[in-house]
Amino acid sequence: MLAIRYCRARLLALILDPHITCFMILSDKRILEEIEKGTIIIEPFRRECLGTNSYDVHLGKHLSTYRDRVLDAKLHNEVVPFEIPKEGFVLQPNMLYLGVTVEYTETHEHVPFLEGKSSTGRLGIDIHATAGKGDVGFCNTWTLEISCTQPVKIYAGMPIGQLIYFVVEGEIETFYNTKDNAKYNTPSTRPVESMMWKNVF
Repeated sequence: MLAIRYCRARLLALILDPHITCFMILSDKRILEEIEKGTIIIEPFRRECLGTNSYDVHLGKHLSTYRDRVLDAKLHNEVVPFEIPKEGFVLQPNMLYLGVTVEYTETHEHVPFLEGKSSTGRLGIDIHATAGKGDVGFCNTWTLEISCTQPVKIYAGMPIGQLIYFVVEGEIETFYNTKDNAKYNTPSTRPVESMMWKNVF
């Protein structure tokens, strides 16, 4: 009952407030159109990875873990990089693994979101702690913040997530790839550790 009341309230707010806009997700045809225009770049691109309104991305061979068990938000915490062997690697609960997508992407007119695939979630794997949203102008591979609920073996190249693209309302003043203080602009085929230490606080 409470859920129904909430949905009715949200619908009424949308009707009465002209400033509230609906979030629109690009369909498969629109994604292909934007790729043709060059506003979305996915490398490598495989047509069979295109879903109804998403694009599947895959786990790269590079993983990292933090060297220290206790992390400090004001320090540059060092990571220990390693490669996933051909026979796979078993993730352990209560550990944070930084992974990376095989795919390099650029998104110049839309807001990209990275979500885990349902099959990934059903294995108890989370692919991001908080950072599922990209910015307009983000041009890089995606670092994954991987954790699991029970031991699970993963493999390089396995489908790990899906990108969805939202339409932006209004003009962009500063694109992410033009920001002087953007912390994750440097192209990398390896996962990138937290750059929180670059903030002043």
